Amino acid sequence: MAIKTIKNGELEYLISDRIGVPHCFTTRFGGVSQGHLSSLNLGIRRGDEWENVLKNYDIIGNELGFDRRKIVLSHQTHSDTVRVVGQADAGAGLYAPELPECDALVTDVAGLALAIFTADCTPILLHDPVTGAVGAVHAGWRGTAASIAGKTVATMVANYGSRPEDIRAVIGPNIGQCCFETHEDVPQAMWESFGTEAGAHIRQSGEKFHIDLKALNLLVLRRAGVRRIDVSNHCTACQNHRFWSHRVTGGLRGSQAGIIVCGEGLG
Repeated sequence: MAIKTIKNGELEYLISDRIGVPHCFTTRFGGVSQGHLSSLNLGIRRGDEWENVLKNYDIIGNELGFDRRKIVLSHQTHSDTVRVVGQADAGAGLYAPELPECDALVTDVAGLALAIFTADCTPILLHDPVTGAVGAVHAGWRGTAASIAGKTVATMVANYGSRPEDIRAVIGPNIGQCCFETHEDVPQAMWESFGTEAGAHIRQSGEKFHIDLKALNLLVLRRAGVRRIDVSNHCTACQNHRFWSHRVTGGLRGSQAGIIVCGEGLG
């Protein structure tokens, strides 16, 4: 299986062969936003013109086949909170009040689209083709250490009867180990969470450390019982012309999104 880049005119996004429902990791390309938000900004708190944000959701919604009034936006605070959402939550963040804080969403309601936002953190999309349930996860380093991806899998198991071995997962573009340089607090959190297994994904360079968040989230998913996983090799910092990177821009940026649309299960 592989992660592919899809281009339709100026629009560009990534998908995984493993995921059997409409989904994507967006790039900066293909929207109508201007200036430092150019052009497919999907963040609702980046200072963008509201009409531009809605138009950008129309663009990606038309591409993937979902109604923007049925999208549910996460309300991210670098927590490990997973929120179960349903039809009553359609439009949250765009047409309805924001959800309470959550850094992961799950649903089994056909037609609902889930969105999480990144600009260096790790986006993860989940699909259970048997039950039809889907999940979207925003895993910053704190969420990674708290195993939010594994908690999302557990939430799908508890609420929809999913089996981890049926779930397909894809880890999208984030800041790679090449560019994620940290102080000791980050590796310490990983060692506390993952024990000696963390060591293979932490490289010390003088007094600083480089952390492989993709590999650590892969470890989390495997510990949760998920076996079918694709991993992007894209670094948001190295490829900041293509993706927004919070570190590179110093926060003067838009947001890309990981989006997944719930379909019907096999029963």
